[in-house]
Amino acid sequence: MSAAAPDQRRILIVDDDRAQRSLLETFLHAQGYLTQSAASGEAALQLLSEEKFAMMISDVRMPGMSGLETLRRVRQTLPDLPVLLVTAFADIRSAVAAMRDGAVNYLAKPIDLDELILSVRKATGGGSKPTPTATTEAPVPSGVITNSLLMKAVFRDAAVVAPSESRVLLTGESGVGKEVVADLIHAWSPRAGGPLIKINCAAIPENLLESELFGFEKGSFTGAMQQRIGRFEEANRGTIFLDEIGEMALPLQAKLLRVLHDGTFRRIGSARDIHTDARVLAATNRDLEVQIAAGQFREDLFYRLNVMEIHIPPLRDRPEDILPLATYFIQLFSRQKPRFSATVTAAMMRYRWPGNVRELRNAMERAALLSRGEIVLPEHLPTRVLTAPADVTTGAGAAEPAERPRLEEVERDAIVKALRKNNYNRTETAKELAISRRALIYKLLRLREQGIQVDLSEAP
Repeated sequence: MSAAAPDQRRILIVDDDRAQRSLLETFLHAQGYLTQSAASGEAALQLLSEEKFAMMISDVRMPGMSGLETLRRVRQTLPDLPVLLVTAFADIRSAVAAMRDGAVNYLAKPIDLDELILSVRKATGGGSKPTPTATTEAPVPSGVITNSLLMKAVFRDAAVVAPSESRVLLTGESGVGKEVVADLIHAWSPRAGGPLIKINCAAIPENLLESELFGFEKGSFTGAMQQRIGRFEEANRGTIFLDEIGEMALPLQAKLLRVLHDGTFRRIGSARDIHTDARVLAATNRDLEVQIAAGQFREDLFYRLNVMEIHIPPLRDRPEDILPLATYFIQLFSRQKPRFSATVTAAMMRYRWPGNVRELRNAMERAALLSRGEIVLPEHLPTRVLTAPADVTTGAGAAEPAERPRLEEVERDAIVKALRKNNYNRTETAKELAISRRALIYKLLRLREQGIQVDLSEAP
């Protein structure tokens, strides 16, 4: 049967989380598939009894009938229907066991879109050509400065997820530009005409953050002289961006979880539930999985927030962006068009920029003031930039550059070998290499940037 036949393009999505369903629907539509969704296993079985589908994608952990039980029931009546399971890491052992019951594969949350489309195409025999937003490289947005393939991949993912209602977790070091990506997701979404409310969870004291987010009633505590509307109310029909979410205290995390679950909350001092239709974007410079293990972050909140994760790489790992960004910033702070001396250019390329884009911007503001709009000389840069050791990019001694290509070749060969062994499944490959899945994805992007073909679409 051809890929264009309706039953070969129809996919049933089963998940109790509306944001997760929205992400899958938006992405698969861009890839040429037709989708229908169900919020429970029971609803999925009813749809399967009435209509034909080429594939079912189901969450594992759902209220009522679980994804595993749904799979077993499907196998009784539709033994040949391909079923793909979506699971949190805690459920992976059960998901692997479920493959013996007929699941064709499983994906770990947050979903890797490349793994998803590979699994879907294998199960259905393909789909129509993807739309531009689903290609490997999206056009660089107007006003954004980058030459890096790593950042272009970030914009690709942002463009894919923006039209959906999905929650997005932006990760990366301080100063890499997480807020910029959040701005783009909102601007590219159907909510662009609504408000974009931003909250830095680390900048507001713990005892004030709850009232900032949810508001309070007059007289609810000392000093509450009048009613105040919270940020979630202000963000209704728009987007709320929770920056540094890893700094939020555990009691408040529980209240945030309720908002993510059913969209309701209460102002402090009120007994009345308020509903908000606000899309949540969150960001952190911490490793939340480490915080979960330490009991500092709720696992259920992590999976609610992390429907789609977008990691923004540090500036030191995308050096091709340093000079374009420096040029943009220096011109932003100067009425003239100052240029960099050769020594300044070399120093900026040598320095690792631990403060990332934010540090580079501050350095260029300083240079613009000291150079008075003329040529930027070494004395116009911060001392730390000038004194960075010549071999700082390798992190080793003078002999390291000659050895580095060989080390990179060993790493590349190990990654490619592990990918092939695990049928290009990134989760299993990361386990075998003893690295995180996030680190593996980053390494694959770096290899692709060097011209080495490691796309999942190449998998047999």
